[in-house]
Amino acid sequence: RILMMCGVLRVFITVGGVTDKCARVPSLINSFFFGNGNDREQQHLVQFIVSSEAGFYISNVRVSMGMVIRFMYLWSVVLFA
Repeated sequence: RILMMCGVLRVFITVGGVTDKCARVPSLINSFFFGNGNDREQQHLVQFIVSSEAGFYISNVRVSMGMVIRFMYLWSVVLFA
C-alpha cells in the first residue's frame, strides 16, 4: 500500500515537472534566431505555444509542481495528524 502511494507520488512529481518545463518553452523559442524578417512568424509561434497551455491536466486542472507540493502537504497533514 505504501509502495503504491510512493509510485503515485513519483508519477505526480514527474507530471508536475513536465508541465513546468512546458511553461518554459515559449522563452526558449523566443531566444532562437530564425533569420531576418521572420520576427512576426516567431511571435505567432510563441503566442500559439503560450495560448495552447501545454502540460498535463487532470479533470481540466493543470498539474504543476506547486500543485503537487500542495497535494503532498495536504496528505502528510491528513496521514500524520
